[in-house]
Amino acid sequence: MTDIQDRTYDAAIRDRVAATDWPAVAREVDAHGCGLTGPLLTGAECREIAGLYDDVARFRSTIDMARYRFGSGQYRYFREPFPEVVAALRETLYPRLLPIAREWAARLGWASRWPDEFGEWLERCHAAGQVKSTPILLKYGEGDWNALHRDLYGDLVFPLQVVVGLDVPGADYTGGEFLLVEQRPRAQSRGTVTMLPQGHGLVFTTRDRPVRSARGWSAAPVRHGVSTVRSGLRHTLGLVFHDAT
Repeated sequence: MTDIQDRTYDAAIRDRVAATDWPAVAREVDAHGCGLTGPLLTGAECREIAGLYDDVARFRSTIDMARYRFGSGQYRYFREPFPEVVAALRETLYPRLLPIAREWAARLGWASRWPDEFGEWLERCHAAGQVKSTPILLKYGEGDWNALHRDLYGDLVFPLQVVVGLDVPGADYTGGEFLLVEQRPRAQSRGTVTMLPQGHGLVFTTRDRPVRSARGWSAAPVRHGVSTVRSGLRHTLGLVFHDAT
């Protein structure tokens, strides 16, 4: 298999990210807490990234979800240097998500502390002691699932993240839908279910999202997870835009 690290993906990734209807994604994220992008990776690229899972040297740690009562299944954090396609996706998606993040901060009256440049944001994370890499490769087999959670990792948090589907739902696996649950002010929680098309990204809320209330805007806590995989094997690439302590 050709080494992803040795390829140059920047131009292709920029073109695919630019082809996404970002105003539509922003509307979906505003309305539901998540929104699908267009295709970011080809099927061949998805299979290559999924195939990296067994190359343990590429990862800084492996998490067995059952051991920590996070669900069932396994995921691995990439170590630096990342595969070029992973680095290109993070760097190219960040400026597309930044306007949504800043708009949400303005609605909630929060300070917008995210700079224009992704590299500068990571430097701020590192200065605050958040120095561990956070891109994740997840692997679920039959019967595996992921409990509802939030990927915070430290005091500095980027309010949006992206997960990319690497397998074909309905062909490579069944079940395994992406789950998003929003705790609404003075009301029952609301759930949203999304099936991830291969190669597409899902932009979703990291921690809270602004919702209208009688007094203006309030922050609704949001958690995400994965429903039980009924059959097959499901891989996803998780892109978090802040590093960990």
